[in-house]
Amino acid sequence: MRCDVVAHLLFFIPARRDKPLMPMEFFLDTANLDEIAEARDLGVLDGVTTNPSLMAKEGISGRNQILKHYKAICDLVGDGEVSAEVIATDFEDMVREGEELAEIADNIVVKIPMIKDGVKALRHFSEEGIRTNCTLVFSTAQAILAAKAGADFVSPFIGRIDDTNWDGMSLISEIAEVFAIQDYDTYILAASIRTSRHIVEAAKAGADVVTCPLRSILGMLNHPLTDSGLKKFLEDFHRTNPS
Repeated sequence: MRCDVVAHLLFFIPARRDKPLMPMEFFLDTANLDEIAEARDLGVLDGVTTNPSLMAKEGISGRNQILKHYKAICDLVGDGEVSAEVIATDFEDMVREGEELAEIADNIVVKIPMIKDGVKALRHFSEEGIRTNCTLVFSTAQAILAAKAGADFVSPFIGRIDDTNWDGMSLISEIAEVFAIQDYDTYILAASIRTSRHIVEAAKAGADVVTCPLRSILGMLNHPLTDSGLKKFLEDFHRTNPS
């Protein structure tokens, strides 16, 4: 292979069409309204992801109550995306549920599982102009399939991959490399983020979005040198400026 071709492959990553360059966004992975409000007031909230487990954790049950709660989340988030997950696993019911969810608010993104009928639903919603987030992604092959079907987001589950003694961040890096080379528009949403360090590593690996608990975001504030430095500044001030 010619040297100039090798250099192209190694060092040139094309921009993805119709996908604007942007800093990594912060989504909150919760259905707790107080946590969402706290992240919004902190000034770092770009969106929210939810799932049936998070809804159950908040005691939200029954279709009407679930839809009402999604509306409350959308109102808190404002213009940011809110991922709302379908429960069905067959194509027809996923389409029915997804269309119902999409009617809640303009910022709803329908979460679809990475299964065969889910891929069919991704294509359907893409053609209908309904935004989607393909969830439960654990391989680059799955991410490619979701992107090919027109998913707006793919959600690799980092923490769960780490639980299997494999490096979840390697998956983010590989998906980012493939999406850039193949010019896919799909955003990489790093999910199952468990620590503040995960957020940093996801940013380095090329994630477009991280979704995580509020505690992981608040953990980014912490450093012992910040605490000791502030303590010293205040002590010096009060020593030279007695009340």
